[in-house]
Amino acid sequence: QLVESGGGLVQAGDSLRLSCVASGRTFSPYVMGWFRQAPGKEREFVAAIRWSGDNTYYTDSMEGRFTISRDNAGNTVYLQMNNLKPEDTAVYYCAARGNYGSAWQYYLPNSYDYWGQGTQVTVSS
Repeated sequence: QLVESGGGLVQAGDSLRLSCVASGRTFSPYVMGWFRQAPGKEREFVAAIRWSGDNTYYTDSMEGRFTISRDNAGNTVYLQMNNLKPEDTAVYYCAARGNYGSAWQYYLPNSYDYWGQGTQVTVSS
């Protein structure tokens, strides 16, 4: 089970940190990802991290503003979001998949096996 938290309503330029707590099974050696979906748009990749390593992956447009990290002891994955923009408004989802295949697959939502319920992030201008 994946449970996200930390979303909310903020102003442009503010920061938020999203959390995703994984429970109910051992998620190592899984890959954990963050996706987002805005109204009327497809779900898009934000970032991913290997649970048992330091490799991280980002969408080019978000790298530098967003940082993914993990706390293995707490079974938690974080998404630190800085300098938020109105176009970052979306429901943000945490997801998990096995650590197999090629890294390009981490960018694809249909390659993930487990999903959280999502947390709303709204950025006002």
